[in-house]
Amino acid sequence: MFYVIFDLEWNNAYDYRLKKGINEIIEIGAIKLDEKLNIVDTYKQLIKPKLSKKLSSRFKNLTHISMDEINDSGILFEDAISDFIRWSGGENSIFLSWSNSDLYVLIDNFKKFIGSSSIDFIKQYADVQKYCQSFIENDGSNQISLAHCAELLEIKADTESLHRALEDCYLSAECFKKVFDKEKFMQYVVHCDKAFFERLVFKPFYITKPITEEYNVYNEVLNCPYCKANMRVLKKYESMNKSFRTVCECTECNKKFWAFIRAKKTYDGVVVTHKINIMNKKRAERFNHNK
Repeated sequence: MFYVIFDLEWNNAYDYRLKKGINEIIEIGAIKLDEKLNIVDTYKQLIKPKLSKKLSSRFKNLTHISMDEINDSGILFEDAISDFIRWSGGENSIFLSWSNSDLYVLIDNFKKFIGSSSIDFIKQYADVQKYCQSFIENDGSNQISLAHCAELLEIKADTESLHRALEDCYLSAECFKKVFDKEKFMQYVVHCDKAFFERLVFKPFYITKPITEEYNVYNEVLNCPYCKANMRVLKKYESMNKSFRTVCECTECNKKFWAFIRAKKTYDGVVVTHKINIMNKKRAERFNHNK
């Protein structure tokens, strides 16, 4: 079993055919560790961009990669990823990256240049940033940067060389080794089947139509926040600010309320939240008069 720590550097490009932006991978770097966490091999490859002939200023300032360097030693993404898969060892490796943002970019590039959103060579994966941060008191829920993590773990880092793929991998490996506990680490390892990648790229969204194939807001049961009795809906739901609004009345205490319902579609289903606000007396009287 190997631990493959990989890092990607990407340039902001625009896909004119799909009319949207894409982070196009320009460099792949990786380090392979054995079970004793010894470095047994490294990988580094520049990739020739297809979507953009220019590198963004931000990318050049961060990485110091130039088009001359890419033209001299870069290859096509398809060839680079094929070479990387062969080098990595596939099923015999646990893949790690600093946060899972690299996975999102890798999936986008696979979809664009390979024609598939399933990265089937990665069978096991762990977010090494999340794992390392679990040993640090506490920075809250915000993701910690690689350089900051190294500083807190008292690991000396050459910040000038960061934001090159292989150099970032070396520092990630040092952080990983500093806090390595195999039993705890294995709790962060996920098995990557097709559903894992589908869930990863699925973008949740709010349902804005009252009745769809997946959801019907009129099936919601509303309870009075005072006496907990069922309430009846007095008017059609209207869509506003990604939620549905209606007027309802308690069948027991006869109080009137504004009901706000949000339905969010996730990969696993629909998550529904209710917010019930009592209607003031004047507004309730006006509503009765206008019915």
